[in-house]
Amino acid sequence: MRRSRDVPALVAAARDGDPRSVARLISLVENGDPALPDVAAALAPYAGRAQVVGLTGAPGVGKSTTTNELVRSLRAAGHRIGVLAVDPSSPFTGGAILGDRVRMQEHTTDRGVYIRSMSSRGQLGGLAAATPQAVRVLEGAGCDVILVETVGVGQAEVEIASLADTTLVLLAPGMGDAIQAVKAGVLEIADIFVINKADRPGADATYRDIQGMLALGEREPGDWRPQVVRATAVRGEGIDDVVAAIGKHRGWLTDTGNLRLRRERRAAGEVEAIALGTLRARIGGVREGTALATLAARVADGDIDPYAAADELIKGL
Repeated sequence: MRRSRDVPALVAAARDGDPRSVARLISLVENGDPALPDVAAALAPYAGRAQVVGLTGAPGVGKSTTTNELVRSLRAAGHRIGVLAVDPSSPFTGGAILGDRVRMQEHTTDRGVYIRSMSSRGQLGGLAAATPQAVRVLEGAGCDVILVETVGVGQAEVEIASLADTTLVLLAPGMGDAIQAVKAGVLEIADIFVINKADRPGADATYRDIQGMLALGEREPGDWRPQVVRATAVRGEGIDDVVAAIGKHRGWLTDTGNLRLRRERRAAGEVEAIALGTLRARIGGVREGTALATLAARVADGDIDPYAAADELIKGL
């Protein structure tokens, strides 16, 4: 599969719904295969056709269970669904359990659902470095809706907002007080708040805290006000309300032109990431030569400052 002539056939098979072809394309993306530029070129005509929905939140709030129920609801409406579930990789062994799909086993035989677990491979922010390009693969495979489930995140991990058209932040009762609700970070990226496990004590207090936080925000007329939805995903309760909120946000994005703006920002982020990756690779190659060592010696001797040395290094790339 490293030969570019194999890529069109692989993309064509993925377009026809062959799950193995989709899996092989995503593997090429994850492994940084030399054929990746050919894959991207073949997929480019199909970009922007899928609705990308991100699900994020702290570990244990029920992201996988909620994703499973969203798949059920969206499939009932006739949509073709792709799921990218990102799991953390061990900082010691580099391995990952990739266990999120265990909660979605009922969909594994459905030809209208494609589920892929991805290791974060040490990437911060809740996603894997390959996730944006994997989204493009699923778009090319004809998915109508792509659900991206992040690693269990902390307050400052907000990368999903740059990838998704609609971002769901899941919360659960008992995970903080009103002070936590007004802190900067992941709560600021939500288009929809889902208070999961709403049958537990404290759900009403969490709902009030989030509504109070939203009341403090300043918005221009016509701006989106994040929705707050209660759900108990393990029972399938409230999922229709979540789907309705996603549809309402999609309508607002389309009507206001924000969908186009978000996708342009997403594309800019992808281009920047690819360019930076290329530069890092070239700089890594420089380490094998003498240019960096020579500049480092001059900096150590005080003949040149680090900024000037960096400029010289960049000019030589």
